[in-house]
Amino acid sequence: MLLELPRLTNSLRDPFDVDQAYLHRKTILQNLKPPSSANSVQESQLARKIVYRWDDASNEVRQVYKQFIGAVVELMGGEVVSEEFQEVALSVYKLFCTQLEDVEDDQVDKIIAEKKLDLQKLFGYEVPLLKLQRVLSLVKRLLELQKKDDGTVYIPEGQDESADDMEFGADLVFRAPTRFLVDVVLEDSDLFIEEATEIPNHGAWYELGDSATYIPSASGGNFDLEWLRDACDKIVSESISQLPRDELAMAICRVLDSEKPGDEIAGDLLDLVGDSAFEIVQDLIMHRKELLDAIHHGLFVLKSDKNASNAQSRMPSYGTQVTVQTESERQFDKLRRKEEKKHRRGTDHGVENDLSAMTFSSLVQASGKKGLFDDIIGRGDAHELPVTALPQGTIKKHYKGYEEVFIPPKPTAPMKPGEKLIEIKELDDFAQAAFHGYKTLNRIQSRIFQTTYNTNENILVCAPTGAGKTNIAMIAILHEIKHHFRDGYLHKDEFKIVYVAPMKALAAEVTSTFSHRLSPLNIIVRELTGDMQLTKNELEETQMIVTTPEKWDVITRKSSDMSLSLLVKLLIIDEVHLLNDDRGPVIEALVARTLRQVESTQSMIRIVGLSATLPNYLEVAQFLRVNTETGLFFFDSSYRPVPLAQQYIGISEHNFLARVELLNEICYNKVVDSLKQGHQAMVFVHSRKDTRKTAEKLVELARKYEDLELFRNYSHPQFELKKREVLKSRNKEVVDLFENGIGIHHAGMLRADRGLTERLFSEGLLKVLVCTATLAWGVNLPAHTVVIKGTQIYDPKAGGWRDLGMLDVMQIFGRAGRPQFDKSGEGIIITMHDKLAYYLRLLTSQLPIESQFIKSLKDNLNAEVALGTVTNVKEACAWLGYTYLFIRMKMNPLAYGIGWEEVIADPTLSMKQRALVADAARALDKAKMMRFDEKSGNIYCTELGRIASHFYIQYSSVETYNELLRQHMNESEIIDMVAHSSEFENIVLRDEEQNELEMLARTSCPLEIKGGPSNKHGKVSILIQLYISRGSIDSFSLVSDGAYISASLARIMRALFEICLRRGWSEMSSLMLDYCKAVDRQIWPHQHPLRQFDKDISAEVLRKLEEKGADLDRLQEMQEKDIGALIRYAPGGRLVKQHLGYFPSVLLSATVSPITRTVLKVDLIITPDFVWKDRFHGTALRWWILVEDSDNDHIYHSELFTLTKRMAKAEPYKLSFTVPIFEPHPPQYYIRAVSDSWLHAEAFYTISFHNLALPEGRTSHTELLDLKPLPVTALGNETYEALYNFTHFNPIQTQAFHVLYHSNKNVLLGAPTGSGKTISAELAMLHLFNTQPDMKVIYIAPLKAIVRERMNDWRKHLVTRLGKQMVEMTGDYTPDMMALLSADIIISTPEKWDGISRNWHSRNYVKKVGLMILDEIHLLGADRGPILEVIVSRMRYISSQTEREVRFVGLSTALANAHNLADWLGVEENGLFNFKPSVRPVPLEVHIQGYPGKFYCPRMNSMNKPTYAAICTHSPTKPVLIFVSSRRQTRLTALDLIQFAASDEHPRQFLAMPEESLQMILSQVTDQNLRHTLQFGIGLHHAGLNDKDRSLVEELFANNKIQVLVCTSTLAWGVNLPAHLVVIKGTEYYDGKAKRYVDFPITDILQMMGRAGRPQYDQHGKAVILVHEPKKSFYKKFLYEPFPVESSLREQLHDHINAEIVAGTICHKEDAMHYLTWTYLFRRLMVNPAYYGLDDVEPGNVSSYLSSLVQSTFEDLEDSGCIKINEDNVEPMMLGSIASQYYLRYTTVSMFGSNIGPDTSLEVFLHILSGASEYDELPVRHNEVTYLCSQHETCDCAFGFGKTLLHIIQPIITIKCNSLGLIGCAKLFSSKR
Repeated sequence: MLLELPRLTNSLRDPFDVDQAYLHRKTILQNLKPPSSANSVQESQLARKIVYRWDDASNEVRQVYKQFIGAVVELMGGEVVSEEFQEVALSVYKLFCTQLEDVEDDQVDKIIAEKKLDLQKLFGYEVPLLKLQRVLSLVKRLLELQKKDDGTVYIPEGQDESADDMEFGADLVFRAPTRFLVDVVLEDSDLFIEEATEIPNHGAWYELGDSATYIPSASGGNFDLEWLRDACDKIVSESISQLPRDELAMAICRVLDSEKPGDEIAGDLLDLVGDSAFEIVQDLIMHRKELLDAIHHGLFVLKSDKNASNAQSRMPSYGTQVTVQTESERQFDKLRRKEEKKHRRGTDHGVENDLSAMTFSSLVQASGKKGLFDDIIGRGDAHELPVTALPQGTIKKHYKGYEEVFIPPKPTAPMKPGEKLIEIKELDDFAQAAFHGYKTLNRIQSRIFQTTYNTNENILVCAPTGAGKTNIAMIAILHEIKHHFRDGYLHKDEFKIVYVAPMKALAAEVTSTFSHRLSPLNIIVRELTGDMQLTKNELEETQMIVTTPEKWDVITRKSSDMSLSLLVKLLIIDEVHLLNDDRGPVIEALVARTLRQVESTQSMIRIVGLSATLPNYLEVAQFLRVNTETGLFFFDSSYRPVPLAQQYIGISEHNFLARVELLNEICYNKVVDSLKQGHQAMVFVHSRKDTRKTAEKLVELARKYEDLELFRNYSHPQFELKKREVLKSRNKEVVDLFENGIGIHHAGMLRADRGLTERLFSEGLLKVLVCTATLAWGVNLPAHTVVIKGTQIYDPKAGGWRDLGMLDVMQIFGRAGRPQFDKSGEGIIITMHDKLAYYLRLLTSQLPIESQFIKSLKDNLNAEVALGTVTNVKEACAWLGYTYLFIRMKMNPLAYGIGWEEVIADPTLSMKQRALVADAARALDKAKMMRFDEKSGNIYCTELGRIASHFYIQYSSVETYNELLRQHMNESEIIDMVAHSSEFENIVLRDEEQNELEMLARTSCPLEIKGGPSNKHGKVSILIQLYISRGSIDSFSLVSDGAYISASLARIMRALFEICLRRGWSEMSSLMLDYCKAVDRQIWPHQHPLRQFDKDISAEVLRKLEEKGADLDRLQEMQEKDIGALIRYAPGGRLVKQHLGYFPSVLLSATVSPITRTVLKVDLIITPDFVWKDRFHGTALRWWILVEDSDNDHIYHSELFTLTKRMAKAEPYKLSFTVPIFEPHPPQYYIRAVSDSWLHAEAFYTISFHNLALPEGRTSHTELLDLKPLPVTALGNETYEALYNFTHFNPIQTQAFHVLYHSNKNVLLGAPTGSGKTISAELAMLHLFNTQPDMKVIYIAPLKAIVRERMNDWRKHLVTRLGKQMVEMTGDYTPDMMALLSADIIISTPEKWDGISRNWHSRNYVKKVGLMILDEIHLLGADRGPILEVIVSRMRYISSQTEREVRFVGLSTALANAHNLADWLGVEENGLFNFKPSVRPVPLEVHIQGYPGKFYCPRMNSMNKPTYAAICTHSPTKPVLIFVSSRRQTRLTALDLIQFAASDEHPRQFLAMPEESLQMILSQVTDQNLRHTLQFGIGLHHAGLNDKDRSLVEELFANNKIQVLVCTSTLAWGVNLPAHLVVIKGTEYYDGKAKRYVDFPITDILQMMGRAGRPQYDQHGKAVILVHEPKKSFYKKFLYEPFPVESSLREQLHDHINAEIVAGTICHKEDAMHYLTWTYLFRRLMVNPAYYGLDDVEPGNVSSYLSSLVQSTFEDLEDSGCIKINEDNVEPMMLGSIASQYYLRYTTVSMFGSNIGPDTSLEVFLHILSGASEYDELPVRHNEVTYLCSQHETCDCAFGFGKTLLHIIQPIITIKCNSLGLIGCAKLFSSKR
């Protein structure tokens, strides 16, 4: 390169870096320019070329210009490539504007006729006259409008496109004086390559006239080593040099390659060759660069040959960079270069050494071997990559306007010794079925067979396309199936296989192939892509899922689908080389997630990677965790079943018209060459319209060259037969082209026409098929010759035209050569000259695969955080370590922006890893997608991040929504905000689309378009509205953009709806939900709702309904005939009325009960009010239940309710929830039920607060006095003192001691769990034993578990020591009369005591009760509360009747309404102790964490990791209790805890006993699951364990042998096993009666929390409550503010009134009224009347309320036959007596009474029995159906009755205890009959 020599004065100046200054100046100038927007028409390049002074052009000129552009688009048929369009538009304009100056209108036709041929060439087909005339008139108008001031017309010249961007003066040629010109070599010569090629050889002698012109010796020839050899020959022959020719040449090479300055090199060369060879020296200096290139290339080729054995080079590719360096950096760089040179000398001997070590002739020969790109476009950046030479036999030919590179087919590699093909019969019998029709596997399949079929190794197979990789996948699948074949039966529910295919079309092909081949094994294969959704049942039934990377990513990033991913045992990833593509990050995320799952769950998931040949396969294998020794297989193209000849053609023609013509000519010639050899050909083009244009062009050229006979196939025996079939097609093009033996195929054709074309081609009737790339993916249709015509394809994601990707080209080339018929195939690619090198390098596997993961790091990190697999920076770094990015970062740091300094300072790149994670986490934190605590490194997911992950929304889009989303927006603002999503950022605006966009905006867009059609976001808005309007588009690019937008639209809308819902914005949520449904159904919210039936109701009828404004309400009221008259079409009336019935509609009614002054309980009744039709409604409809305060625009409650078909036909459905209410009260709340999928399907219910009476807000607590703890000696009785193993009573016991032990007063003691209430009760018992030893103590406990605990406890330390008798009364134990009479203490459940005390008149021991202890009395509000209420009321009534004082002691947690309860129990002020929840012997620290997720099981699963984290954080060594809702959850939770402990490398951290003791204990355990978990120190505790196992676990936990106990909620009540930490994992349980998950009562939660903190050992206890996110605030409120206890007697009043009538307590209505005044219901009715449906507490109102309650109860009992009413008196009937005696519900005996007769058969009897109300609550649990059916089969034989309904079978089989009472009652009833 020529640069100015330094002048003397330069040495006096500061050093000046001219390049740096130039770049700096260029940057400043660029920044001064206004940013050019590709989206704005005003800035259009084309406009500047056509319109003179475009920036100043008037509106009229701009309008005409737009119309001209539109006319050209029409001429081109609406389908245009931007670049092509610009050239065409400019050519058309130039063609006419020169002719149109001062032309009259009548001469226009003449001009058109003259130019018609030119235009035909330009467009490739005949152009309609009308369209041409329009274009011509517009050109003329444009010319007239822009006449210059002097009257002349502006005619565009052929300007250079880049001229606009060129800096002024940059194109001036500066000629330096010759004396200052010298050639220098710069180290970073890349920066100057372009300039170097452009600088002409200006020298002084140019300017001296022709005679002095210097002509180089190699006139126009190449300056290469051959030229140097010839020059040396000449020097030696002229005896100028003493050296032989080759030595002289080598010496010159060494001088040229030295690092000396230019003038020294010139001197050295003159010394070598002498002064007479001055001209040769000039040539050497001027062409030094070319010569050095030749020398280096020769050295490189020699080196490559030497290192050919090393298959995979590790050399990183360095990016060319311009760097600004500090002095220290420069020194560092210098050191580095020195080290590198030293290293190179050591390994490669350096260039100098190389030159000295070889002969010149070998160098010349090597430099003559052409490198891959040398001939095509010069070397460029080729030195960046170790490019091996092209295959031997490669021929390169130059033609006018194009170059052609021919790569011969690589001969098939010969079979190696010992290599044999595996025969199918060697496979297992079941596997042979999948290879039906095959005799052997091919070579590749045989090579990999052993590893794939007989081991579990992960494998990576790199093989050419068409090498049978499908069968490799099949072998892996069969290996997996073999694992699950046991006992001659395939266990299909144990495994899932996932096949990830890169495209939807390929997924469909794979699905059909595998479905067919695996059908003999009864394996179900289904496609799961954006087009093909699967229901939950379908997913469960499927064994093999074929999906795309994105779809599988969406599924695995949702914790709700964890159960599915846990079943996956084999993951097959097809086309792994996609890692290099935009979609690579998705594959990386999938593999990383799978590998982490394998490690965390210790389960086996095999990964099989299938890929094309790629250079850095070792790194890809490392990424997939493939063992390179056994699992990595690499096959080159010699293994292709049909060897492939390849032709690469690069068109260098610049003229657009000539280029198009040449492209068609070349394509035609290649097709004809193939036809002449008797082969078929396929031509791939890149748009639908191109298929027709290309096919017609081929026919036209065939006519021109008289080759039509080659194409036609008249001689085919089936021609006439098939012709008749073709003529039936409605596609005119298919019919016309068939005559000439050409077919077309694209996705826009009908399925039938596509199928027909495929058949005709495969049968040989069509010789040429012109198709789009979808054919290569979707249909396996090979041909001998495949031509890719042009490599530009339209990609809406990239926002324009891009090069055909590696994947597409390989897939298309894979169609070349038919394995059965051809010896070789031929693949031809015709592209632009500048793309030739790219495709050669691509398809000869020279490009290493790099990771694209950094681009989507934020989104993927957020997905992992939302999934719960990453909770801190450490875990995030570990996750990043599983990605391909991390592997490539180490191999090629520079490509990922990591400098040498960083690599040297941090060789493992762990700091870089951490920095990447921290940067991403910071950005996500800023966008509110997660909370990142930099100090601790912890990462917490937010609702926004979760929504973004679930709906696959990009981080940049979330940033946009954070900025633009407001609480109040109109519809057009919403659409505009969606248009700003980053998913659409690459969509660009094109000139040629303008007119159509404006027209669409007018016709199909009901909403205002922000920014208008001339703005990028405006264009997206138009396409969104067009999608909803179902409008049609002409322009091809708009069709593609529209399809791209619509693919993402639904999920973006859903995400925005979820965001608004979470923020509680009622108006915006409603609007967003409407637009979600509008997008799903493509119907505007303002259109008629019946449009959702548009497949059944005609468009005309719908239009008329809209015109008449007939909304749904009006239509519902009208008759059929009225509707028919309204739309003037009588039959339509019936149709409309019928579909009105199908329109989803529900009726709402609600009862509101205030719980406190700030909380309302809402019971919502939902009644479906429509006709269910599967065709419209599917299996279920989802409804959003929203409680809104319209005044404050806020949603207080939202839940998704699923209405199933069965529920729609059953009883109305009841939902219960709580909502807050604030002072001052709003006028009303609205409850809305809005369909999730049907527009306008919604129902309202208004809750008015006008007359709502709220309970008083007073909650009084007893202060805990600062008293000195009382010693045990205060009992004053040594026997009593000996009962206790402590010295002092605790503060609560001390404060209540006097009242309990020294008085006979009733006591209510409310204190938190664990505060010693039981001992307080014992004090009252001891007082009774002191004062009335003959009286009995009755202890009522609400649960059997508590009864059992009390029995065990008192039997040990109380009864035996005091010499007292104690009996238990539960469902399991009924003592005899003698035991009851002699007992001092009776411990009973409420039901048992209720049953006994009903006949208190005849049972003396009931009258002898002196003390009644009511444990957990706050359970009055729970299900069994009414019984508790009745027995207390009865005992108080008995006491009043017998005049014997019964003392009541109530024990409870802290209460909100303790005064009401005390009043009811007859407790005076000094007997009431109601301590605050915070008053505990051991203080409690509570953490509440919310978890999202609509579904219960996945939500529980997502809580397992936080549970483990809570143990590690709060109680790493102390005992831990984990409460779950079911037996199944105990097992699943324990197993997950074991996994987490194992992945922390402390699998037995929870175990604290030696191995021998453990083994001894395990030998006693019968439950398998318990035996497994105990080995890791985790116990299970639930009702399903036998007594021995249960007590063993309790003992191990109590003695700290095991640290963790996972148990169901019953343990909280039944067993006193405190722990340091309590984790409540989920606060819901499955309610069999409601058939859904409902919340635990708050009392249960408090009871569980009460188990935290061990009084003797802990300073404080810890409780961690994991709840469903929406309920978090509810629990925050009520765990610290006590819950008021309400009565639930009203719902069960009938049975208790009946019992009292039978007992004789109630004889008439007044008795019943009096009876009710004893109840707790009466007390609460006076305090909180609204809860019970009473408006106020006026005496008259209360009296009438009670009166109507009694009256309705009496009437119901009379209707059921239980009582008889005579005026005011009531008397029991036989049915009533039976119900009371057998403790049955009145509805049950009533049903028996009406159904059992004297001759009832056993079968009918069992039917009746199973219909008893007592069985209503029996749920059909998970997986019980199969078991019940098998039990039913055995019952069938015994009883001989037919198939019974499942809900009847279950009670029959499950009848145990109740059956005795029921059968006894039924027998009694039959006998009395």
